[in-house]
Amino acid sequence: MKFVRVRTALAVMAGAGLFLAGCGGSGSDGATTSTPSPSASASSSGVTGTVTVFAAASLTGTFTTLGKQFEAANPGSTVKFSFGGSSTLATQLTAGAPADVFAAASPATMKTVTDKGLNSSATKVFVRNQLVIAVPAANPKGITDLDDLVKPDVKVAECAEAVPCGAAAKKALTAAGVKLTPVTLEQDVKSALSKVTLGEVDAALVYRTDAIAAGGKVKGIEFPESAKAINDYPIATLKGGKNAAGGTAFVHYVTSSTGEAVLSKAGFQAP
Repeated sequence: MKFVRVRTALAVMAGAGLFLAGCGGSGSDGATTSTPSPSASASSSGVTGTVTVFAAASLTGTFTTLGKQFEAANPGSTVKFSFGGSSTLATQLTAGAPADVFAAASPATMKTVTDKGLNSSATKVFVRNQLVIAVPAANPKGITDLDDLVKPDVKVAECAEAVPCGAAAKKALTAAGVKLTPVTLEQDVKSALSKVTLGEVDAALVYRTDAIAAGGKVKGIEFPESAKAINDYPIATLKGGKNAAGGTAFVHYVTSSTGEAVLSKAGFQAP
Protein backbone atom coordinates (compact mmCIF):
# COMPACT_ATOMS: atom_id res chain seq x y z
CA MET A 1 0.00 0.00 0.00
CA LYS A 2 1.42 3.30 -1.10
CA PHE A 3 1.55 6.19 1.35
CA VAL A 4 1.17 9.76 0.14
CA ARG A 5 3.26 12.39 1.92
CA VAL A 6 1.40 15.64 1.71
CA ARG A 7 4.02 18.07 2.98
CA THR A 8 7.74 18.29 2.56
CA ALA A 9 8.45 18.35 6.28
CA LEU A 10 6.78 14.96 6.63
CA ALA A 11 9.74 13.17 5.10
CA VAL A 12 11.71 13.95 8.24
CA MET A 13 8.87 13.04 10.56
CA ALA A 14 8.03 9.71 8.89
CA GLY A 15 11.43 8.22 9.57
CA ALA A 16 12.01 9.69 13.00
CA GLY A 17 10.29 7.02 15.04
CA LEU A 18 10.99 3.84 13.08
CA PHE A 19 12.92 0.90 14.38
CA LEU A 20 16.54 0.41 13.34
CA ALA A 21 17.25 -0.37 9.70
CA GLY A 22 16.81 -4.03 8.96
CA CYS A 23 13.63 -4.22 11.05
CA GLY A 24 11.72 -1.64 8.98
CA GLY A 25 9.87 -1.68 5.72
CA SER A 26 6.21 -1.72 4.86
CA GLY A 27 4.18 -4.81 5.42
CA SER A 28 0.88 -6.11 6.63
CA ASP A 29 -0.17 -6.04 10.24
CA GLY A 30 -1.37 -9.58 9.72
CA ALA A 31 1.15 -10.66 7.11
CA THR A 32 1.42 -14.35 6.35
CA THR A 33 4.71 -13.90 4.57
CA SER A 34 7.88 -15.14 6.18
CA THR A 35 8.37 -13.95 9.73
CA PRO A 36 11.57 -14.01 11.71
CA SER A 37 12.45 -17.16 13.60
CA PRO A 38 12.54 -16.81 17.37
CA SER A 39 15.89 -15.38 18.37
CA ALA A 40 18.02 -16.42 21.30
CA SER A 41 16.49 -13.65 23.38
CA ALA A 42 13.01 -15.01 22.66
CA SER A 43 13.73 -18.74 22.90
CA SER A 44 11.51 -21.25 24.70
CA SER A 45 10.68 -20.30 28.26
CA GLY A 46 9.26 -23.73 29.02
CA VAL A 47 5.78 -22.43 29.84
CA THR A 48 2.65 -24.44 29.11
CA GLY A 49 -1.08 -23.92 29.35
CA THR A 50 -3.30 -21.09 28.11
CA VAL A 51 -2.05 -17.51 28.16
CA THR A 52 -4.96 -15.05 27.97
CA VAL A 53 -4.10 -11.72 26.33
CA PHE A 54 -6.33 -8.64 26.07
CA ALA A 55 -4.97 -6.39 23.31
CA ALA A 56 -5.93 -3.28 21.36
CA ALA A 57 -7.67 -3.93 18.04
CA SER A 58 -4.77 -2.36 16.14
CA LEU A 59 -2.53 -5.18 17.42
CA THR A 60 -4.68 -7.93 15.91
CA GLY A 61 -2.41 -8.92 13.04
CA THR A 62 0.94 -8.60 14.78
CA PHE A 63 -0.12 -10.26 18.03
CA THR A 64 -1.75 -13.13 16.14
CA THR A 65 1.56 -13.70 14.39
CA LEU A 66 3.52 -13.43 17.63
CA GLY A 67 1.07 -15.73 19.37
CA LYS A 68 1.66 -18.46 16.81
CA GLN A 69 5.41 -18.01 17.11
CA PHE A 70 5.20 -18.11 20.90
CA GLU A 71 3.22 -21.36 20.77
CA ALA A 72 5.79 -22.88 18.39
CA ALA A 73 8.61 -21.88 20.73
CA ASN A 74 6.74 -23.20 23.78
CA PRO A 75 5.13 -26.56 23.00
CA GLY A 76 2.09 -27.15 25.16
CA SER A 77 1.19 -23.47 25.34
CA THR A 78 -1.80 -21.74 23.77
CA VAL A 79 -2.29 -17.98 23.44
CA LYS A 80 -5.91 -16.88 23.63
CA PHE A 81 -6.58 -13.32 22.47
CA SER A 82 -9.37 -10.86 23.10
CA PHE A 83 -9.01 -7.91 20.71
CA GLY A 84 -11.06 -4.72 20.88
CA GLY A 85 -11.10 -1.05 21.71
CA SER A 86 -8.67 -0.43 24.58
CA SER A 87 -11.25 1.41 26.67
CA THR A 88 -13.72 -1.47 26.30
CA LEU A 89 -11.08 -4.01 27.29
CA ALA A 90 -10.04 -1.93 30.29
CA THR A 91 -13.67 -1.79 31.43
CA GLN A 92 -13.96 -5.56 31.13
CA LEU A 93 -10.79 -6.07 33.14
CA THR A 94 -11.85 -3.74 35.94
CA ALA A 95 -15.18 -5.59 36.02
CA GLY A 96 -13.33 -8.83 36.74
CA ALA A 97 -12.59 -10.40 33.37
CA PRO A 98 -9.58 -12.74 33.81
CA ALA A 99 -6.47 -12.14 31.70
CA ASP A 100 -2.74 -12.66 32.02
CA VAL A 101 -1.63 -9.72 29.84
CA PHE A 102 -3.06 -6.36 28.78
CA ALA A 103 -1.63 -4.44 25.82
CA ALA A 104 -3.36 -1.07 25.40
CA ALA A 105 -3.21 1.56 22.68
CA SER A 106 -2.70 4.41 25.13
CA PRO A 107 -1.30 5.04 28.63
CA ALA A 108 -4.68 6.48 29.67
CA THR A 109 -6.53 3.20 29.10
CA MET A 110 -3.77 1.24 30.82
CA LYS A 111 -4.03 3.63 33.78
CA THR A 112 -7.67 2.59 34.19
CA VAL A 113 -6.38 -0.89 34.97
CA THR A 114 -3.30 0.02 37.00
CA ASP A 115 -5.27 2.48 39.16
CA LYS A 116 -7.27 -0.53 40.32
CA GLY A 117 -4.06 -2.35 41.19
CA LEU A 118 -4.76 -5.10 38.66
CA ASN A 119 -1.28 -5.21 37.14
CA SER A 120 1.34 -7.60 38.48
CA SER A 121 4.26 -5.97 36.65
CA ALA A 122 5.29 -2.42 35.85
CA THR A 123 3.87 -1.18 32.57
CA LYS A 124 6.25 -0.95 29.63
CA VAL A 125 5.74 1.05 26.44
CA PHE A 126 6.74 -1.33 23.66
CA VAL A 127 5.64 0.48 20.47
CA ARG A 128 4.15 3.73 19.23
CA ASN A 129 1.59 4.38 16.49
CA GLN A 130 0.65 7.34 14.34
CA LEU A 131 -2.50 8.42 12.51
CA VAL A 132 -3.03 8.68 8.77
CA ILE A 133 -6.02 9.56 6.63
CA ALA A 134 -7.27 6.33 5.04
CA VAL A 135 -9.06 6.77 1.73
CA PRO A 136 -10.16 4.31 -0.98
CA ALA A 137 -7.27 3.25 -3.20
CA ALA A 138 -8.49 5.43 -6.08
CA ASN A 139 -9.11 8.38 -3.73
CA PRO A 140 -12.09 9.63 -5.77
CA LYS A 141 -12.57 12.75 -3.61
CA GLY A 142 -8.94 13.79 -4.11
CA ILE A 143 -8.23 14.07 -0.40
CA THR A 144 -4.71 15.26 0.42
CA ASP A 145 -4.87 16.73 3.93
CA LEU A 146 -7.08 17.34 6.96
CA ASP A 147 -8.67 20.45 5.43
CA ASP A 148 -10.19 18.28 2.69
CA LEU A 149 -12.09 16.28 5.30
CA VAL A 150 -14.40 19.19 6.12
CA LYS A 151 -15.60 19.68 2.55
CA PRO A 152 -19.40 19.34 2.40
CA ASP A 153 -19.38 16.30 0.10
CA VAL A 154 -16.83 14.29 2.12
CA LYS A 155 -18.03 11.66 4.61
CA VAL A 156 -15.54 10.77 7.35
CA ALA A 157 -15.39 7.99 9.95
CA GLU A 158 -13.59 8.57 13.21
CA CYS A 159 -13.06 6.62 16.42
CA ALA A 160 -15.04 7.71 19.45
CA GLU A 161 -13.08 10.04 21.71
CA ALA A 162 -13.04 7.48 24.54
CA VAL A 163 -11.04 5.16 22.27
CA PRO A 164 -7.28 5.88 21.92
CA CYS A 165 -7.48 6.42 18.15
CA GLY A 166 -10.32 8.89 18.71
CA ALA A 167 -8.43 10.78 21.40
CA ALA A 168 -5.42 10.97 19.08
CA ALA A 169 -7.60 12.22 16.23
CA LYS A 170 -8.98 14.99 18.41
CA LYS A 171 -5.46 16.13 19.32
CA ALA A 172 -4.35 16.12 15.68
CA LEU A 173 -7.42 18.00 14.48
CA THR A 174 -7.02 20.58 17.25
CA ALA A 175 -3.37 21.05 16.30
CA ALA A 176 -4.44 21.64 12.70
CA GLY A 177 -7.29 23.98 13.67
CA VAL A 178 -9.75 21.74 11.83
CA LYS A 179 -13.30 21.25 13.15
CA LEU A 180 -14.50 17.94 11.78
CA THR A 181 -17.98 16.47 12.08
CA PRO A 182 -17.69 12.75 11.28
CA VAL A 183 -20.71 10.83 10.03
CA THR A 184 -19.92 7.96 12.38
CA LEU A 185 -17.96 7.39 15.58
CA GLU A 186 -16.61 3.85 15.95
CA GLN A 187 -15.55 1.94 19.05
CA ASP A 188 -12.27 0.68 17.60
CA VAL A 189 -9.94 1.51 14.75
CA LYS A 190 -10.74 -1.63 12.73
CA SER A 191 -14.38 -0.60 12.57
CA ALA A 192 -13.46 2.90 11.40
CA LEU A 193 -11.25 1.50 8.66
CA SER A 194 -13.93 -0.95 7.53
CA LYS A 195 -16.20 1.99 6.74
CA VAL A 196 -13.66 3.00 4.08
CA THR A 197 -13.10 -0.48 2.65
CA LEU A 198 -16.86 -1.04 2.44
CA GLY A 199 -17.35 2.27 0.63
CA GLU A 200 -19.54 3.74 3.36
CA VAL A 201 -17.33 6.79 3.88
CA ASP A 202 -14.78 8.72 1.85
CA ALA A 203 -12.08 8.75 4.53
CA ALA A 204 -11.25 7.71 8.08
CA LEU A 205 -8.65 8.72 10.63
CA VAL A 206 -6.90 5.48 11.54
CA TYR A 207 -3.49 4.23 12.61
CA ARG A 208 -0.77 3.93 10.02
CA THR A 209 -0.44 0.22 10.82
CA ASP A 210 -4.10 -0.45 10.04
CA ALA A 211 -3.86 1.34 6.71
CA ILE A 212 -0.81 -0.77 5.84
CA ALA A 213 -2.61 -3.95 6.88
CA ALA A 214 -5.45 -3.15 4.47
CA GLY A 215 -3.04 -3.54 1.57
CA GLY A 216 -4.28 -2.26 -1.78
CA LYS A 217 -7.79 -1.58 -0.52
CA VAL A 218 -6.87 1.83 0.87
CA LYS A 219 -4.31 4.58 0.51
CA GLY A 220 -2.79 6.09 3.64
CA ILE A 221 -2.24 9.84 3.53
CA GLU A 222 0.18 11.06 6.16
CA PHE A 223 -0.18 14.52 7.64
CA PRO A 224 2.24 16.44 9.87
CA GLU A 225 -0.23 17.20 12.66
CA SER A 226 -0.31 13.49 13.52
CA ALA A 227 3.13 13.97 15.09
CA LYS A 228 1.38 15.84 17.90
CA ALA A 229 -0.85 12.84 18.66
CA ILE A 230 1.36 9.76 18.57
CA ASN A 231 0.05 7.00 20.81
CA ASP A 232 2.32 5.01 23.12
CA TYR A 233 1.31 1.36 23.60
CA PRO A 234 1.94 0.00 27.12
CA ILE A 235 1.90 -3.67 28.09
CA ALA A 236 1.76 -5.34 31.52
CA THR A 237 1.02 -8.66 33.17
CA LEU A 238 -2.10 -8.91 35.31
CA LYS A 239 -3.03 -10.42 38.65
CA GLY A 240 -6.38 -11.76 37.44
CA GLY A 241 -4.99 -14.37 35.07
CA LYS A 242 -4.43 -18.08 35.66
CA ASN A 243 -1.00 -18.36 34.04
CA ALA A 244 1.39 -15.84 35.59
CA ALA A 245 4.49 -17.54 34.17
CA GLY A 246 2.92 -17.63 30.72
CA GLY A 247 1.95 -13.97 30.88
CA THR A 248 5.48 -12.96 31.87
CA ALA A 249 6.95 -15.09 29.09
CA PHE A 250 4.58 -13.62 26.49
CA VAL A 251 5.44 -10.03 27.46
CA HIS A 252 9.12 -10.93 27.22
CA TYR A 253 8.50 -12.41 23.77
CA VAL A 254 6.65 -9.31 22.52
CA THR A 255 9.41 -6.99 23.74
CA SER A 256 12.24 -9.18 22.41
CA SER A 257 14.07 -8.56 19.13
CA THR A 258 11.73 -11.08 17.50
CA GLY A 259 8.69 -9.11 18.61
CA GLU A 260 10.26 -5.82 17.56
CA ALA A 261 10.89 -7.15 14.06
CA VAL A 262 7.27 -8.26 13.57
CA LEU A 263 5.88 -5.01 14.97
CA SER A 264 8.25 -2.85 12.94
CA LYS A 265 7.34 -4.63 9.71
CA ALA A 266 3.71 -3.79 10.38
CA GLY A 267 4.54 -0.07 10.64
CA PHE A 268 4.78 0.40 14.39
CA GLN A 269 7.44 2.75 15.68
CA ALA A 270 9.96 2.18 18.43
CA PRO A 271 9.11 3.83 21.79
